[in-house]
Amino acid sequence: MSKRLVLQNEYVELWFHPETRIVHHQFRKFIWGDAFRDVLNEGLRLFVLEGATKWLSDDRMNSALSKSDTEWSMSDWFPHALKVGWKHWGIVLPVSVIGQMNMSRMITGCSQQGLIVRAFEEPEAALEWLEGAV
Repeated sequence: MSKRLVLQNEYVELWFHPETRIVHHQFRKFIWGDAFRDVLNEGLRLFVLEGATKWLSDDRMNSALSKSDTEWSMSDWFPHALKVGWKHWGIVLPVSVIGQMNMSRMITGCSQQGLIVRAFEEPEAALEWLEGAV
């Protein structure tokens, strides 16, 4: 399957898989603030413009989000993403234990609001799951 590079900087690479309508990011290192929000907002734009419904988060190189980034993503960004069609989230958990704990709380919160979420150890397994999700 083909993928199109949408955003690339020192923190992240963001792709779009047009055949399966998957937004896919890979964090290169710990990300926060405007850089973090830019990635999520660019993915939200792909949900709207491209009809994406799935997101693959490769967060192995990230850690726990700051309190302000967590609050923003859950109270502002997440409801918008659900409203425009986000259905499935495959996440490759951070290597750091504190990052795993942070993402575990986010996964629980997102699942309780109707998002179908699965955690993975490798991005290939997450991508395979997302490609088959309907």
